[in-house]
Amino acid sequence: MAPSPLDLFLLTFNCAKNLINVGVFASHLYGALSQQNATVGAGLPDLVAFSLQEVAPLSYAFIGSYFLNPYYARYEEALNLASVRLLEAKAPPSDGSQASLSPTLRPYTLVRAKNVGMTAILLFARDPTNIHKIEEAECGFGAADMGNKGAVGLRVTWSDAPNGATTPATEVTLVATHLAAMEWNLKKRNANWRTIVSGLTFANPRAILPGPFPADTSAPRPDQSGAGDTHPRPSSTDDDDDDDESTHPLLPAPSPNPLSDADLAALQASSIFKPTSHLFLFGDLNYRIDTTTPPPLAAFPSFDPSSLNYYPAFLPRDQLTQERLARRAFHGLAETPIAFGPTYKFDVLPDSDSAANAAAVRAGSTQNGIPEVPWRFAPHRWPGWCDRVLYLDEGVEVTAYEALPVVRTSDHRAVFLRAAVAPLREGAVRNREGDPRVEMPVEVDVHAWERRAAARRKELVVGWTAFFWSTREGAVVMATVMVVVVGAWWVWGLA
Repeated sequence: MAPSPLDLFLLTFNCAKNLINVGVFASHLYGALSQQNATVGAGLPDLVAFSLQEVAPLSYAFIGSYFLNPYYARYEEALNLASVRLLEAKAPPSDGSQASLSPTLRPYTLVRAKNVGMTAILLFARDPTNIHKIEEAECGFGAADMGNKGAVGLRVTWSDAPNGATTPATEVTLVATHLAAMEWNLKKRNANWRTIVSGLTFANPRAILPGPFPADTSAPRPDQSGAGDTHPRPSSTDDDDDDDESTHPLLPAPSPNPLSDADLAALQASSIFKPTSHLFLFGDLNYRIDTTTPPPLAAFPSFDPSSLNYYPAFLPRDQLTQERLARRAFHGLAETPIAFGPTYKFDVLPDSDSAANAAAVRAGSTQNGIPEVPWRFAPHRWPGWCDRVLYLDEGVEVTAYEALPVVRTSDHRAVFLRAAVAPLREGAVRNREGDPRVEMPVEVDVHAWERRAAARRKELVVGWTAFFWSTREGAVVMATVMVVVVGAWWVWGLA
């Protein structure tokens, strides 16, 4: 019996550290899930994964899951509301009236939530018993490898075959990421990609390599997150700048400690480029359409097809596509042609007076049943396609790639992809020219796992410090401690 393709739905959203409006987000998710294709059919996806950037304030994100659970819960609620609504629409009762399912029905189960700093990945399953294995990985791009920007991965083995069947399973590697910000940080974004390739491993290299573990002789890595950058780097004509590694296609670097072919194969199997796995990379990749900020009165992309500045005219300037095709980043990855306008940066306005969509707002236009939000592009940033979904295309048939409408809680639009994913046959990628699963573009960093563990300890220190000094809850705790200390001192003085 031929294996069933995995029906996969991926969504990336920069949350701007805000809680979402569940009803609004559910309505837009319903619109996304309703986009059907004959290949996928009319059902709900088997797996849904959300890549969330700036999911919560830094203090909450650095401390961890307890503070993030309220944020995660809203996405789970929105997904299940949208799914129930879709099931109701697809299965009307025989008398022709609207079907009504149980309000407690939850079509999806959150099977894994993991974050690195402010970047999180949520994995939902229609039937959790079809998931046979989940592995995790993470890396940070910030100072000392901390995760104010970073990547977090899940590797999922899925099959809906009955027990005892020999049908091959589908393995997918899902990488949620948030790369360096600002127009001029192109090289830092490319460096972030190299860090993902070399450092995002699903097993500790110390457990893979035999014998004595090689010493880490590398210098501390600089902050590659782009945090704190306030202006472009001055342009340079130095030869040294021309030799920057991010301006040339990557080549495998010679190792100071040569490893056997078996060891190299084991390391690659722990990386994002495992030969038997599909790969999807989705997140706020932050690539822009220029390396400088826009000048006054610059022409911005328009959503009006009759305009001279209709957005497709700006797509050739997209940095990500240029870097990908030049093989300076995202080696071997594909992208479905973009048929939606820029996803960043939106100023949400209180009324329609100066809105780019003023006519639609005044006319009471709705999107997925929700009134249009008045917005304009922020004048100090080039509009761009920051939010993207990339993938290795062998065995993947994309059926939808689109952006959700603007919402009030973020300056980004969410982007989603739906695809039918077939199991990879044994050796399917062996003869694919340019496939990074055949030859990795950069070696696995065998010390990245240990550096990330050290960075996590630093994140806890930073997170708790920020919690006590920058949040209302922390201020309450500090005030309570002070009252208790002063009260104890006063009682002791009376004794």
